[in-house]
Amino acid sequence: MGRKADGPFALVIFDLDGVLVDSEPVSSRVTAAALAEAGIEVSEAEICERFLGISTASMLETIEAEHGRRLPASFQTTLRARILAAFERALEPVAGVPAVLDALPVDRCVASSSHPERIRRSLELTGLLDRLAPHLFSASMVSEGKPAPDLFLLAAARMAVEPSRCLVVEDSAAGIRAGKAAAMTVFGFTGGSHVRSETHGPRLLAAGADAVFAQMVALLGLIGAVG
Repeated sequence: MGRKADGPFALVIFDLDGVLVDSEPVSSRVTAAALAEAGIEVSEAEICERFLGISTASMLETIEAEHGRRLPASFQTTLRARILAAFERALEPVAGVPAVLDALPVDRCVASSSHPERIRRSLELTGLLDRLAPHLFSASMVSEGKPAPDLFLLAAARMAVEPSRCLVVEDSAAGIRAGKAAAMTVFGFTGGSHVRSETHGPRLLAAGADAVFAQMVALLGLIGAVG
């Protein structure tokens, strides 16, 4: 911590999946296959569309309720391992992220619905860990995940920054709502490969995003234009 903070923001809080790392297509594919093996048919598109930004535990709870059946007790642990194995082969950073992190003039952290192990390994695989560690916050650290504000408020408290001086960068409606509920400025990002920006941008604005952008390199200019 301790970077320049004389502008409107003292901290940028990044979501992980679909914002820093281009993970959503991989995780949706693996999740759909694992559910099919367990006898529940949910498409990759539906997983990405309905559960973007939601924790795996909450997603599986909803799917179990809708399909009227219980998944094996080990399902979530096994799914996590399968997703991480797929990441080893295919995970990439979102275009422009390394350069933006290097140029960002204020402190930054990660606040993700993913499990801490997945957060850390995703950042390791994409060469981003040293730019963000140790300030990595997971929904497993709070009682209520996104769209509740708990995770973002935890990140702000741990980073010793008032919510009003925090900027959240999110790609999901749930994350946008969480950031606004935390009384933070929230920018919606539509540049992940899983997103159709022509429809997703309006969805994020409807959820309360203060701005929407599709190229990560535009973030620095947006930050300078606010305030």
